[in-house]
Amino acid sequence: MKLSEIKQHLSTLETIAFKLPNGTLVPSHFHVTEVGKIDKHFIDCGGTVRKESVINFQLWEENDYDHRLHPEKLVHIIELSEKVLGLEDLEIEVEYQGETIGKFNLDFDGKHFLLTNKQTDCLAKDKCGIPAEKPKVKLAELQNASCCTPESGCC
Repeated sequence: MKLSEIKQHLSTLETIAFKLPNGTLVPSHFHVTEVGKIDKHFIDCGGTVRKESVINFQLWEENDYDHRLHPEKLVHIIELSEKVLGLEDLEIEVEYQGETIGKFNLDFDGKHFLLTNKQTDCLAKDKCGIPAEKPKVKLAELQNASCCTPESGCC
């Protein structure tokens, strides 16, 4: 989800709720303690230099049950961040404390913001010799192959 999209969704909500990938909700007394831009400049395993940028939200909860972050307040924080930090309309990454700091993508189901799992990936599969997709082989075709029959002695 991009920054413009979360602002659009927030404008339709009375309350904010974030749902973790396991279906549980982040406690309603959470705070967004950071909004920022993270720039990543790196080289992949194939030798290609790459740059990526994301908007980062950090969710935090503590035993402060008297405060709730309302949609209009989060919109205000986002707009202030856009102005002060010069944020672009980039994808959002959310940090949330579990057993360690988790990084999540963000989606929306019409009621909740969904923290979705991120995955690692090889960005240079073509240079690593990793096929784009595993070839699919039908077992029936292998049984009919003449190169390896029970009588051939290859097994």
